[in-house]
Amino acid sequence: MSKIRPLLLALLLNASAQAQTSAAPPAAPPAAPAQPKLDKVEVTSQNTDENRRRTATASKIVISRDDLLRFGDGNLSDLMRRLPGVTPGGRPGRGGEIRMRGMGGGFTQLLVNGERMAPGFSIDQIAPDQIERIEIQRAPTAETGARAVAGTINIILREPLVQKLHELRVTLGADHGEPQLQAAWTRNDAFGEDLRYSLTVVANHQRRFDDIDSVITTTTPELSLLGQTAQQGSSLDRRSSLNTNARLLWRLGEGESLTFMPFMVLARGTTDSQFSQSGVARFDAASSHNEGRFRMLRFGSQYQSPLGEGRRLELRANGGRTVLEGDSRRRETLAGATARTQDDHNENRDDNLSLAAKLNLQTDREHNWVSGLELEHGRRDNSRTTLENGLPKPGLSDFGEQLAARTLRLAAFTQNEWQASPQWNLHGGLRYEQIESRGDPGFGATVRNTSRVWSPIAHALWKPDPKSRNQLRMSLTRSYRGANLGDLIARPSVNSQIPSGPNTVATPDRAGNPLLRPELATGLEFGLEHYLAKGGLLSANLFARDISGLIRNVLALETVSWDASPRWVSRPRNLGKARVYGLELEAKARADELLDSAPAWLQLRANLSLFASDVQGIPGPHNRIDAQPRATANLGLDARIPDSAWSLGGNWSWTPEVEIQQTEILRSLTSRRQVLDGYLQYAVRRDLNWRLGVSNAAPLDALTQTVVDSGSQIVRTDDRKRTFTSWNLRAEMRF
Repeated sequence: MSKIRPLLLALLLNASAQAQTSAAPPAAPPAAPAQPKLDKVEVTSQNTDENRRRTATASKIVISRDDLLRFGDGNLSDLMRRLPGVTPGGRPGRGGEIRMRGMGGGFTQLLVNGERMAPGFSIDQIAPDQIERIEIQRAPTAETGARAVAGTINIILREPLVQKLHELRVTLGADHGEPQLQAAWTRNDAFGEDLRYSLTVVANHQRRFDDIDSVITTTTPELSLLGQTAQQGSSLDRRSSLNTNARLLWRLGEGESLTFMPFMVLARGTTDSQFSQSGVARFDAASSHNEGRFRMLRFGSQYQSPLGEGRRLELRANGGRTVLEGDSRRRETLAGATARTQDDHNENRDDNLSLAAKLNLQTDREHNWVSGLELEHGRRDNSRTTLENGLPKPGLSDFGEQLAARTLRLAAFTQNEWQASPQWNLHGGLRYEQIESRGDPGFGATVRNTSRVWSPIAHALWKPDPKSRNQLRMSLTRSYRGANLGDLIARPSVNSQIPSGPNTVATPDRAGNPLLRPELATGLEFGLEHYLAKGGLLSANLFARDISGLIRNVLALETVSWDASPRWVSRPRNLGKARVYGLELEAKARADELLDSAPAWLQLRANLSLFASDVQGIPGPHNRIDAQPRATANLGLDARIPDSAWSLGGNWSWTPEVEIQQTEILRSLTSRRQVLDGYLQYAVRRDLNWRLGVSNAAPLDALTQTVVDSGSQIVRTDDRKRTFTSWNLRAEMRF
């Protein structure tokens, strides 16, 4: 018996290794009867992405790390454009705002490890190599927050794994001939049995070339030409960054743990641009030099402890500081001589601290109660200095050079999820959130704004047969979007093109509005999902949002304190109501799930989203939600060549032309967007992969057009920029 027991353990260990890596050859039988020395064997189960999606009562899409890194994207915006229902706002390779369901203007809630980031943080400041997975929630829950009119994107950073991991990824790329370099290092390990950690460090350097090609045409309502100005030139952007995130998991006892999650970003960039100007008497050429520095340090902690059978306490503390500094110098010339210079210095510092307590109660009747409190305090300090021809800019001194603002957020929630029957899973919740903003803009009276929102939320999951692969999701929710701090604080920003005297509708000044109210949305969702036998999925989702108090920037000619002449000013205002609705289709499957004769090594995926919206009080037919296209689509495939070390894939994404009537006098148009990506991977051995990626293989020019009709004149601005094909070669090494 003493010899049989170790032999059985050896066989179990070998079988476990084969199950984890099906590509590994079977182990050869031992040549000698000597028994090997065995390590401790841990048998664990992993919740797959499909199971997370399938079992969640509230609709959730989970994208794994392997899917995220497949194409070798250099920024998170390009990576996310392939996800169902997600629309990036920028050009290919240039980042931009992330939007769910095409809804711009902050309707999408972005979380990192379940927490909102401080103001000033951009999603492109996270390197794709730092991410473990991305979770997309189409409807809000009381626990994750109700500031999610379009939905929630939760970015989960690298987590400590049960198995050890030590990997290095080195990437060399090019964008329009400009070099792109990146190195990412990850280590998963443990100190003993109770202390596990994950550490990721990413260093990045990029150079990007862009065109400057802009034309402003002014006509009468009868289209008689009144004037035209044009800018033509180029810019070169250079950026370097160092990103670090870690997670330390300390198991204190049975069900008790303490987790620390530091996150740091250091970035520096410069942009140099030169362009010629026609149609302006003041200058005929200009150049600018901009320098930016970004520093962010955040620290998160989480404590979990059981409080008896079926009860668990969770405490969270997160905080940090974000500093953004910028210096710019603009030089305008006329016939080669300096006509005007402007020097700007800006510094933003954001401090943030949030505390949360959550109690989880599981009853013997399959009820899972979660209740919690959240408290968050934020402070922003901003200073700016503007010099014109070496002297303080006239009028701006009246606004002050210092701005201080504070926000205090208080939230309380409770939700219950339970299985009412084998066919029905139900989820009900209620959330209260209060946000108080107070700012001293450096001139005039202190600005105060307080918003209070109650959000009832209900979700249901129905399975006609508990053993079937079909299920129907339903949601009825209340969500909202609060005005951001920059929209509330009413310190003006004077347009540098026409800094004094009468400006035009194409060159407005900008100011805030302390009287803004939050946008409230009632949401309805119906989703049908069919899970295929080999892991595939077919789904269709209908959604609708009824929004009141819609916020949009409105152009108006105002009598202002910073100039003797009336000036055109863009200022956010609550307009009225809007309705948004759409259909989202998704399919992903092995080819042999759809056609018996198709190869099993071919994976297909596709998604199509159709959107419609109507903003009341604005003339149609293009009175849509800001930046929302009528549709988005993705079509892709992945193939692992049988009996070889090669795999490859491609993706085609498409967004049609977008025309929006933003206000009664302002209309915008964005050209069609079509991006073709591909990758080729060669596995030299289990610990070394080479991956070649190509992005935007068939580049299209990006055109943005705005038309302002003030009644007495029409001003049209055409801004055209080329997009470029980029490629990257990546070596992925495991030690």
